[in-house]
Amino acid sequence: MSESTSRWAIITGASSGIGRATARRLAEVGWNVGIHYRQSESAAQQVALEVERQGRKSILLKADLANPTAAGPLVEDAWRQTGGFEAWIHLAGADLLTGPEARWPFEQKLDLITRVDLIGTILSTREAGRRMSNADRGSIVTIGWDQSATGMEGDSGEIFAAIKGGVASFSRSLAKSLGPNVRVNCVAPGWIKTAWGENASSLWQERACREAILARWGTPDDIAQVVEFLISDRALFLTGQTINVNGGVVTS
Repeated sequence: MSESTSRWAIITGASSGIGRATARRLAEVGWNVGIHYRQSESAAQQVALEVERQGRKSILLKADLANPTAAGPLVEDAWRQTGGFEAWIHLAGADLLTGPEARWPFEQKLDLITRVDLIGTILSTREAGRRMSNADRGSIVTIGWDQSATGMEGDSGEIFAAIKGGVASFSRSLAKSLGPNVRVNCVAPGWIKTAWGENASSLWQERACREAILARWGTPDDIAQVVEFLISDRALFLTGQTINVNGGVVTS
């Protein structure tokens, strides 16, 4: 029987991409999974079915984290439905690269990603961490960006570096606030082939492979494997870390 047979993990942004891959991975190793989504209920239901096919339980959690008042009720709902979760994996983020948001002006993009990726992460994980700390157990994983420390040119690079750098810094501080009962780590993906990567131009395709020592794009499963490790009992001496998962990308 898995170490996590009766444990619940909550994944925000779980209806697609890295979140969906993480839900599948956790179910495979025995976690029950709470699946948060913003608007795509059908996609979230599909992820729930994939979890349940592994013999695990799932719940659906709807919340728009662009609204700062949504974080508290989301955590409370998750805690109530699960009877107490042991992992909070905060992957929810604004999509500025595909869809209509890609054509928004800089200021509007900055406002959205600040509310969703930074404020949403801070408010949700603080509340989740408080509840887990009172229960004397738990692990939190946040999502950063490998190039936030080095920077990248362009509007998107400026925005993501500022916001994801903030997430990583906040995560290190939260680890100190919640230790020793709750561990907090940040996963910083590199070039990961999610929806944007699938349709990126040849210029970006070549750049991603050129910059990675492993000479390929990462996959959502690559991130999911690391997240699963970080919340497992194999990582009990890891906290306050930002872990780059990027195929060895080195930028200057």
